[in-house]
Amino acid sequence: MFSGIVEEAAKVVAVEREGGNLHLTVSCSFADELNIDQSVAHNGVCLTVVSLPGDGTYTVTAIQETLDRSNLGDVKPGDLVNLERSMRLDGRLDGHIVQGHVDCTAVCESVEDVDGSRYFKFRYNVDRSLIAKGYMTVEKGSVTVNGVSLTVCDSEADSFRVAIIPYTFEHTNFCRIEPGTKVNLEFDILGKYIARMRELI
Repeated sequence: MFSGIVEEAAKVVAVEREGGNLHLTVSCSFADELNIDQSVAHNGVCLTVVSLPGDGTYTVTAIQETLDRSNLGDVKPGDLVNLERSMRLDGRLDGHIVQGHVDCTAVCESVEDVDGSRYFKFRYNVDRSLIAKGYMTVEKGSVTVNGVSLTVCDSEADSFRVAIIPYTFEHTNFCRIEPGTKVNLEFDILGKYIARMRELI
């Protein structure tokens, strides 16, 4: 379980394909604090640490299902990925409840500067059956974009905008998102549960 509060935008140093799996090696400031089998979210995708060489890097493995649903299959050495370790039970929930299970990808449609902050607009493919299951945004609700917990504005059937303050822009890979960039989305789990209850009652 995560909160969508990114700890670091870290650099990918190696990418290796092995059958349907993709091994990502990442360099980050807290690599030496990690343990094998620990969960870390990468652009919002929960992955398990499988190797710790002790040089400030670690390796995780993404299976084909994950690559099909996320942007991790497009990651190259030198790219930045947003990292978050799993929540501590004694900590504050500063973002919202994030599972680390990406629902789909979206494409950045526009970036608008507004008095020092920025509005990013994202558009995604609409599947009516998934909308009925809560895979959607609502005005002023929560959404996770590349692992970042954000508040939705201008919610439409297949698009939404989010406002990014300078700190978030500078400390996440939003600094590299531009029109045409593919990002990961995780819709709010509370909305999914409510939609499922309505479906069953």
